[in-house]
Amino acid sequence: MSTDLQQLRTASRDEASAFFAEVDPETLVTAVRATSDEELLALMARDEVRPAAVEGILARLHEYAVAERLAELKGIVRFDLERRGTLLERHGLAFDGGSMTLLRDLSGTERTDVALRTSLLRFVRIVSGERNAGLEYLRGKLDIDGDAMLALGVGGIFRVPGTGAVAVDPRALDPVEVATALGEVSHDHLKKVMTSGFRPVVLGEIFRRLPDYLNPGKAARVDLTIGFRLLGNPEGEIERYVVRVAGGVATVEVGDQGEDRDATVTCEAHDYLRLATGHLNPVTAVLKGQLKVRGDKAKALRLSSVIDIPQPR
Repeated sequence: MSTDLQQLRTASRDEASAFFAEVDPETLVTAVRATSDEELLALMARDEVRPAAVEGILARLHEYAVAERLAELKGIVRFDLERRGTLLERHGLAFDGGSMTLLRDLSGTERTDVALRTSLLRFVRIVSGERNAGLEYLRGKLDIDGDAMLALGVGGIFRVPGTGAVAVDPRALDPVEVATALGEVSHDHLKKVMTSGFRPVVLGEIFRRLPDYLNPGKAARVDLTIGFRLLGNPEGEIERYVVRVAGGVATVEVGDQGEDRDATVTCEAHDYLRLATGHLNPVTAVLKGQLKVRGDKAKALRLSSVIDIPQPR
């Protein structure tokens, strides 16, 4: 355990409150990063430390933040922090274009724009910039009820100690990390995520990064153009993308310009996400009706064989 946190092992609540009110934010973040999960859990198990830590961190959140990111936030965010499914702390923050007010001891009936529920440990790791809130949401370890983009905006304000740089941007998703996250998530949860405001971020990032994972050897002699129509948008809109592979290079276009294509695939967005990250077999999905293909089915299926997003082991 970092020497900066050692004093909390025997601190009274008043001493813990004083510590979190006075400690330098960068010093605290550095100390948290140097402390193991087991040691943090032991500290948070202390009734003298946990409330002081949560209130102290939330009250000083602006000091951990990138000012430009903080200025973009507006709304009321409730934090429900639990351990092993039991709610231990509930507090809120009212954001208003750079200013911030701590709301203590909420009952859960107050008006909020979004409620975040996660474990105490994960909350600490997100605040210290060690966890990506977007990935935690995808894998079902962070539950968001309400404005998902406001919640993820909060998750993207924390800075790297000693710099003004953002530690983690929840909206910058690496497809390999997404593939890993989807290996842990239930089908129902993924459907929920893909009907939230996070949907365009996930789809946009996956399609944007898709060419990075083209296998040049497999794609050397491939020439195909596949359109995608993605269903399930809560606003009723159908998202359209076109993927081309030619000359060992892949390109992606957003929208439908009426161009010629070999095939068009229609599916739910959550099924496309599983397909793109290797969690849905395209042949099985076609047979089950999860993917509907109009045009050259062989070429549509071949696209999956030349895109290799590494799978977790």
